[in-house]
Amino acid sequence: MISKLKLPLILVIVVLIIDQVLKIWIKTNLQLNEVIPIFGNWGFILFTENPGMAFGLTFGGEWGKLFLTIFRMVAVVGISWYIVDLARKNAPIGLLISFGLILAGAIGNIIDSAFYGMIFNSSLGQVAELFPAGGGYGKFLHGEVVDMFYFPIIKGHFPEWFPFWSGEDFTFFRPVFNVADSAITVGVALILVFHKRFFKHQEQTSQKVEQNPITN
Repeated sequence: MISKLKLPLILVIVVLIIDQVLKIWIKTNLQLNEVIPIFGNWGFILFTENPGMAFGLTFGGEWGKLFLTIFRMVAVVGISWYIVDLARKNAPIGLLISFGLILAGAIGNIIDSAFYGMIFNSSLGQVAELFPAGGGYGKFLHGEVVDMFYFPIIKGHFPEWFPFWSGEDFTFFRPVFNVADSAITVGVALILVFHKRFFKHQEQTSQKVEQNPITN
């Protein structure tokens, strides 16, 4: 079991290091809403702070944010237990890696939500300081998640005949995200794409139990 957990654990650590190093660099080098082009008009580093969910979505104000952070913490405990259980049952390494990516992303955003308000001052109109003398911009569990990747690959407008958004402008892909969000998305995508292969071992185990029931 321990050997099965090595690669997912290393992956979690690597993703967390990349995620946090990039976020800290962004916070200590850019002002809020500052933009750096990286792929012409298709890709940008756009420093935003997300008070809510992944990809810049929001959820229920301050109480919603607190609930979301606590929910993330509970989810991290649940996912960690599930990964260990999967390793114990000799699940495919691809499944363990997928859940490892989801776990890494969840922890990465929890770190922001839990601690960034305490260790950084505001980025609005200035470059934030790490461990400022005057204290941070928020309290424990009330930090904001740092997002930075923005890829408005396609821009246009809906035709006049289009329902609901007739004539309105649209941008794809509009949300601003971070490494942690990407890890969660990739992990979920891998599970969806390779679902049958990943969970084949569970189906085989269930069939064996049905064919050889244990009787008293």
